[in-house]
Amino acid sequence: MKPPLAPSGDRSGLLNHMTYFYQATRTYYQSCRRYAELQKIMKGQALTTFFQPIYNLQDKGHLGYEVLNRPPVSAQFPSTDFFYDFIGHTDQVFSFELFCRDLSLNRFSSALERAGHPRNTILFINIHPQVLSDPGYRSGQTIQLLSRYNLSPQQVVFELTEKQAVQDYVEFERILSHYRAQGFRIAIDDAGSGYNSLKAIVSLKPEFIKLDKSLVHNIHLCPNQQRIVTLLQEFAADSGTHIIAEGIEASEEISFLRQEGIQYGQGYALGRPARELTYPYLQPF
Repeated sequence: MKPPLAPSGDRSGLLNHMTYFYQATRTYYQSCRRYAELQKIMKGQALTTFFQPIYNLQDKGHLGYEVLNRPPVSAQFPSTDFFYDFIGHTDQVFSFELFCRDLSLNRFSSALERAGHPRNTILFINIHPQVLSDPGYRSGQTIQLLSRYNLSPQQVVFELTEKQAVQDYVEFERILSHYRAQGFRIAIDDAGSGYNSLKAIVSLKPEFIKLDKSLVHNIHLCPNQQRIVTLLQEFAADSGTHIIAEGIEASEEISFLRQEGIQYGQGYALGRPARELTYPYLQPF
């Protein structure tokens, strides 16, 4: 005699439970594999470091470089954005930032020597606000690293992005005062892309405002983008802040930005990220 079938509602509930359990278990093991891959990348220093130049659009001078660290593409990390998004959801944010900072400064110092650039060349480093506000980070690790690689705080600009929003602006401004007193400067990335970046600009009074690439793309053709950039430029002029237009990919964008008085620019039309430092006077713009 066959056992009686469970009521259809019970079968549905059991199926939903089993499906949830399977998906949760699969997600857990995927996270474990990615976590192990992250540890492997850090242990083997498997990030590839690139430097993208930032130029003065008005006199064609050279401001410095943004450092970009990219992981190897793998099944666990199919893209750079995926990799950094994963780190942001783990307990490894602090340790990874310290690892990445050491790697960036080490490779930048070596690249300076190979390129024959001045030792005081400026470097923009992306940083998570959570790390700057960590008491352990304020104990001076970056100062020690800079000394080890014959660099100075005046060369370093901490770049904060819209994707990593600040929660307590009053406290964070106090923390930034600590770093500024040592010579570090601050840049707000992705300006104009959302409410958080605009609030950060007003509250944190950065030395640099980096226009989001969505504002820069085809700006010579888009009056709405032009109006937003004009407002940000007026704010920057009143507050002693410098504007950097990111994501410049066309000569027409360069011409318009220069005509409008935007001081600095960064993007493929000026110079692509490279493992070695490029020579400013070779850039045809």
